[in-house]
Amino acid sequence: MITFSVSLVCLLIGYLLYGTFVERVIKPDPLAKMPCYEKLDGVDFLPMPAWRVFLIQFLNIAGTGPIFGAIMGILFGPAAYLWIVLGCIFAGAVHDYLCGMICVRMGGISLPEIIGNELGSAMRLVMRIGALVLLVLVGAVFVTTPASLLDNMTADHGWFFSNSFWLTAIFLYFILATLLPIDKLIGRIYPIFGLALLLMAVGICWGIFTQEGWMPELTDAPFTSHHPKGLPIFPMLCITIACGAISGFHGTQSPLMARCLTNERLGRPIFYGAMITEGVVALIWAAAAVKFASTLPGEAGATAYEKLASLGNPAIVVKEISVGWMGTIGAVLAILGVVAAPITSGDTAFRSARLITADFLNISQRSVWKRLMLCLPLFAITTALFFIDFNALWRYFAWTNQTLACIMLWTAAVWLASRRKFYWIAFLPALFMTVVCTSYILIAPEGFGLSLQIGLSAGLAMMVILAFLFVKYLFLLTNKSKQV
Repeated sequence: MITFSVSLVCLLIGYLLYGTFVERVIKPDPLAKMPCYEKLDGVDFLPMPAWRVFLIQFLNIAGTGPIFGAIMGILFGPAAYLWIVLGCIFAGAVHDYLCGMICVRMGGISLPEIIGNELGSAMRLVMRIGALVLLVLVGAVFVTTPASLLDNMTADHGWFFSNSFWLTAIFLYFILATLLPIDKLIGRIYPIFGLALLLMAVGICWGIFTQEGWMPELTDAPFTSHHPKGLPIFPMLCITIACGAISGFHGTQSPLMARCLTNERLGRPIFYGAMITEGVVALIWAAAAVKFASTLPGEAGATAYEKLASLGNPAIVVKEISVGWMGTIGAVLAILGVVAAPITSGDTAFRSARLITADFLNISQRSVWKRLMLCLPLFAITTALFFIDFNALWRYFAWTNQTLACIMLWTAAVWLASRRKFYWIAFLPALFMTVVCTSYILIAPEGFGLSLQIGLSAGLAMMVILAFLFVKYLFLLTNKSKQV
C-alpha cells in the first residue's frame, strides 16, 4: 500500500515539476497563431474548449491499454510500479507533449509528415505505410473485440444481438465517427465515456484502500521477475505495459487534438496531463488486480501473481473487480471500460488513418465526398480483415507500438537539436526505448527467440549506433552554424 500511495504522489509531482521543465524547453507562445484558426475547415481543424479536448485526448490514448496492459504487467511484480511512474513521467508524457506541440508548430500535420520533415523522405514513406497498417489493424481489432464481448453479454437472443449484429453496428458507428466533423459525434460522446473511465478508476482506487488483500511493495524483490511463466522483466515489462507508460499509438492521436487546440499554453495540461492521468489509471488497475487476486481461493501456496494469471482474459479481471468492489454501478462502468473504451480507440484510429492519407495526397477534407473517397479503401480492407485470425498478428502490435514511440522520440530529439533546445529530454528516453524495442524482437517467442544475453547485447549495440549518428548530426549542425 505504501508503494502504491507513493507512486500516485510521484506521478502528480512529475506533472508539476518535470512537466513544467519540459514546457519551459518548448516555451509555448500564448499569442501564436493556432492551426484550428488558420486552417479552420469545420471538420478536423476546429477550435474546442480545453476541458473537452482534454477528455477526448485522454480517451483517445487510453482505451483499454492502461487497464489490460497494467493487469498483465503487474505479473512481473513491483517493478511494474517503477515502469509506470518513471516511464510515464520521463518518456510517455514527454513523447505525447512533444508530438502534440511539434504538430501545432508545423501547422497540424500528421505523424508521418512530422517524422519525414525531421528524418528525411525515406522515413516519411516508411511511416506513412507503417502508420496506416497499424491504424487499420487497430481499427479492425477494436471492432471485433467489443463485438465479441457484447455477443457474450447478450447470448441467446438470436441474430438481433449476435456477434454479426454487434460487428455491423460498431462498424457503422466507426464510419460515422470517421466521416463526421469531430465536434458532431466524437466531441459529444467522448467526454461522457472519458468521465466514466475516470469514475471507474476512482471507484477502484477507493476499493484498493478499503478492500482486504495483499499488495506488493518495492521491498519485495523489485528487480526480480515474479511472472508465473518466468519472463524477464526487461524488456518484456516495457512492452507489456505500453499505454500507461509510453505508447507510439499516442503519436497518431495527439495530432487530432493539436488541430483543435486554441492556445499553445494548453499543451502541457492536455498532452502531458492526459498521459499522467493515464499513468494513474494504469497504476490503479495494476494494484487492484493483484490485491483482488490475492483474496481468491487457489492451490496451496499459490501466489497472488499465479492466481491472477489463472484468471486469463484481463476483461474477466475488470468485470470481477468492478462488480465485486462496486456492485451494480461497477457492472455498468465495467461494460463501459471493456466495451466502450476499445470502440473509442478504434474510431479515432480510422480517423487518424484518413487524415494521414489526406496529408500525403494533399486532399482537402472539407467535402464529405472527398472524405468518403479516402475512407472507402480503408473500410474495404478492414472488412476483409474481419475474416482473418488476428491472434498471430496481434502479438506484434505491442512491439510495433513501442517502436513507433521510439522513432517519434528520435524525431523529437532531432527537432529540438535543430532549434538549439534542450534535446536531452527526448534523447535519453529514445536511447532507452531503442534498447527495449531491439532486444524484445530478438528474444520474444513471437520474435526470433534468441537468448536474453544476445538480445540485450544487440539492443545496446543499436543504441550506440544511433547515438553516434545523432552526435554526428549535432556536429553537422554546429559546423553549419559556424559557416553562417
